[in-house]
Parts: sequence; structure tokens; C-alpha cells
Amino acid sequence: MNDNNLQQDIEPPLIEDLSTIEVVLGTSDIEEKPFGKTEIPFSDFTVINPETAKFRAKYFPESTDRQWNSWRWQIQNSYTNFKKLSEILDISNIDDFDFLTKSRKLPLRITPYYASLLEKKHSNNALARSVVPSRLELVISPGEEADPLHEDAMCPVPNLIHRYPDRVLMLSTGFCSVYCRYCTRSHMVNKDKKHYGVKAWEKSIDYIKSNPEVRDIVISGGDPMTMPDKHIEFLLSSLRAIPHVEIIRIGSKVPMVMPQRITNTFVKMLKKYHPLFMSIHCTHPDEITPEVIEAAKRLADAGIVLGSQTVLLQGINDSVEIMKDLMHKLLKMRIKPYYIYQCDPIPGSSHFRTPISKGLEIIQGLRGHTSGYAIPHYVIDAPGGGGKIPLLPEYYQGREGDYVVMKNFEGRIYKYYDPV
Repeated sequence: MNDNNLQQDIEPPLIEDLSTIEVVLGTSDIEEKPFGKTEIPFSDFTVINPETAKFRAKYFPESTDRQWNSWRWQIQNSYTNFKKLSEILDISNIDDFDFLTKSRKLPLRITPYYASLLEKKHSNNALARSVVPSRLELVISPGEEADPLHEDAMCPVPNLIHRYPDRVLMLSTGFCSVYCRYCTRSHMVNKDKKHYGVKAWEKSIDYIKSNPEVRDIVISGGDPMTMPDKHIEFLLSSLRAIPHVEIIRIGSKVPMVMPQRITNTFVKMLKKYHPLFMSIHCTHPDEITPEVIEAAKRLADAGIVLGSQTVLLQGINDSVEIMKDLMHKLLKMRIKPYYIYQCDPIPGSSHFRTPISKGLEIIQGLRGHTSGYAIPHYVIDAPGGGGKIPLLPEYYQGREGDYVVMKNFEGRIYKYYDPV
């Protein structure tokens, strides 16, 4: 492969050349398409569910199998403006499109695959509400702030958050294939362009090398799995070469919104850097399609430990029935339910946030009514930088002399002998 092809495909070899290349992905519909000059490579991902196949035939009739099954093509052809989106989704209840577009809020971006799950549905549909902009985002409520977790104050070097003693989070990129409207880091990804590449990671890698107490790395963003294979491999290999780094985790929603990314070639590369974990952002049971099942199978078969992260969202997944269905489907795909997050108070998020009591109600509705493996932790990432705080229903009722008093999942009271 000659140098021109390397530049065109944005896949430089793992040598010094990589440090000179910075990739920039546009997040505005007026910008040049991301990977627009990239040749669409062959993909071994061939699963297309029947409903998505009908969608593709209707809205992308000229696309070939090779194109549709390419994650780069999916990004290139994403829905990034209301006019195009209105072809597939009833957005009649949204007005002021122009104002929303120019408000400098989080950009609109939905992959064609994920858009196929929204077709013919109202914008109040659960999945649509999570990714389609709304005027409610412009309503600022008390307690909301751009960086509610105060992550910026915990960055000893750019693009690295060190909140806990033994682990750090790397902001590898500011780009996502789909933008969730409740995103904690909307302040980071609301730019027209966001760079990523070796130059953005050098100080982070050096910091980790210099701090031997750091044993666990979370690679996040943005979404790190929107980066080319070579960039991801460079980052993984650099971190795995640090002796005191024990665990590497990748946080991503890509398997849910762009499962075509999970090619056998990509998974084979990931396997080289075990122990490797992946936290997958899952929102609703409707996301679980044959494509997503195939993507999860490939990752799990490769020995990658999979966990789920779900944000509790009002009117989207805030019921015991929906959460139980989602957790069961995840567990069947070998994705261990890990966290249910209380929605972070970013500006314009009040229409997404539920009362804390709702989260406790969901945990109480799961505990004892399904297998323990299907029960995630319900946590609040404490505003102000306090970290994740788990919340549980009141199972512990106090003491009576030498006994601890407990309430089980059925509300019955039991005592356990536990002398002080």
C-alpha cells in the first residue's frame, strides 16, 4: 500500500507516520462527509434484518451490500439534518428546525442502520426521543450545568480524567456515530469538528506511565469505536505496554447503533490486548436486533468481557417491565447488566430525568423477580465530581437488640442474629 492510499484510507501503519496524522470528523451537515474520501473496504459483516432490508431498499436503493455493511459508509450517510430525517420519521411536533440547528446544541447524527429502527414512528417513540433533537433541550432547569461531574477539573493533562485513585478515563475522540440527546459530555462534542489521533493522546499515555497506581484504563469519548482500526490498535498497544496497566475498558454505543463496525478483522485485533472489557451503552429493548446480536456474539466469542450501561430516561425506559425485558435480552447476548445511571443534569435534560424513587422502584421490581445476573447497580454520578454512588431500596430496616431487621423483595420482615 503506497503513502497516498494510506492517507486516503486514514489507516496509517503502526510506525512513526501515525504520529503525524490527525483525523478530523465533521459533525455538521454543512461539513464534508466523514471518511468521504475513503474507499469502502470489504466487510465480513453480512447480517441485515428483514425490516432494515426493506428500509434500505426504500431509502438507499443504490447502496450495495458492501456499502451498507461498512461502518464507514454508515457514518458517511448518516442523517444530519431535519429535512432528510423527515423523510422517515414523523417530526411534525417539532418546530423551529432552523433555530434548533443553529442553537449550538449537540449535533444531529443518526446512522442509516439506526434510522431504520425509527422509520414510520412518531418522534415520541422511545428510540427517536433518545436521538432526535427537541425544543425541550433549550429549557434550562435548576441544578443543570455543562459539566455537572466537574470532569474538566479532574484533568491533570488534556483528554484524561483522573477521578478515582487507581483508574483513569481517556477522552480518545469527540466524535460519535449517533448523538444521544442526554449525553453527559455534550459540552465536549458540540463542536463542528473534533480531533483525535496520537498527538491528542501523547500526554495522557505519558501521565499513565508516570503514575504506577493507575491499573485500570477506560477508553471513552465521544465513541472510541468510530476511530479507524489502526488508531485503536495504537492506543491499545501503547497502554498494554505499560507494566502496571492491568485492565483496559472501552466504552461504546457503536455495537447498538452501528453493529457493522464489529467485523471479524476488528475483533481479531482486539483479542491481542486481553484482558479487555467493553461497556456497551444500551437504551431500550427495541435496540436488540439480529445485527446487534451478531455483533455481541463476535465480541463475546473473542473473550471480551461485556457489560451494559443504561441511562434511566423518562418516558423511554422508566418502567420495571421495559428494564427487565432489556436486561434479559442483554444477558442472553452475554452482556452483563452493569449500571443503570440516573440521568446527569446537563443543560436541557429535565425532560429526560426521572425522580430518584423511580430508579429505586425499578431495582425493587427486579430484585427477587429475576436472576441476580440480570440486576444492574443503580447509581448517581454525583454532581460536583463525587463519583458513582450506588442506591438501593431500604432492605435494611435497622436493629432490634441482637438482631438485624431486614425486608425482602416481597416486603416481608426477617431477622438475622448479629450480636453487637
